[in-house]
Amino acid sequence: MTSPNKAAIAEAARLIRAGSLVAFPTETVYGLGANALDAAAVARIFAAKGRPASSPLIVHVASLEAARALAAEWPDAAELLARKFWPGPLTLVLAKKPVIPYIVTADLATVGLRVPANPWALALLKQAQVPIAAPSANRFMHLSPTTAAHVRASLGDSVDYILDGGATQVGIESTVVSLAGSRPLLLRPGMISAAAIEQVIGKIEAAQPLTSADAHPSPGMHARHYSPQTPLVFQIPSQGRGAYLWITRPLEGAHNIKMPADAAGYAAVLYETLHKLDSEKLDWIAVERPPDSPEWAGILDRLTRASGAGPRPAVS
Repeated sequence: MTSPNKAAIAEAARLIRAGSLVAFPTETVYGLGANALDAAAVARIFAAKGRPASSPLIVHVASLEAARALAAEWPDAAELLARKFWPGPLTLVLAKKPVIPYIVTADLATVGLRVPANPWALALLKQAQVPIAAPSANRFMHLSPTTAAHVRASLGDSVDYILDGGATQVGIESTVVSLAGSRPLLLRPGMISAAAIEQVIGKIEAAQPLTSADAHPSPGMHARHYSPQTPLVFQIPSQGRGAYLWITRPLEGAHNIKMPADAAGYAAVLYETLHKLDSEKLDWIAVERPPDSPEWAGILDRLTRASGAGPRPAVS
């Protein structure tokens, strides 16, 4: 990863304050950012992505103190998790203060807050001096971007400025935990596992799959999401030309791609691999199902949603 470019950061921060859209790297994926306090700017995110108003945005801030300032309530569990995992790929859903426009939160009284670990993202947040609402910088439901080139290919001229900080490190979106109710809920698994969270605050429950088109409590809860253009499957098709992502053994006669056997390594290269395979105009991408264990839960969630098979229960 390269060090943040001061001139590029200054320009990106100026544009954020002016109501423009800026794509920027986090440690998870590239985000499509706008001033979270500017409802008109946030509306441009939804238009650029083709994102439904029922899907809320995560608000990125520069520090734990900045997050506290946007939350109407800050329970002990939020303090413990923030101190343990921030900066990092964990989003906390909490009751929001009125300063956050309802367009950011899909008309819900809660907001997802995160302090990213990427130095480019942190430099942008500190210089912009406003919280930045940012979903992934791609068309809605499509494959998330882990490089600036992915952003350009997906959104093109819809973005006013792309802050190119190189490839992301974690590779899949943040874990999302709601602390807004009577008990902690895991809304979206990620590379901070439910088991790791439970070591800090005790037992958490997995949110139930959505059964209506109402506002979602977290991004990434649609049955189909994170999808490459090429159909992704777990069962090997009998016809067509495809690729096979394997961990334990390759498939005879297929275009085999060896994936890392550890969850962190797998997540770091997953989206980049799928982007490359999309460019090959294959008929299918088949995936060997990763292990059903806590550290793989976020990867299993992304692969299952990418296949359109719907959500799987979170592993805790």
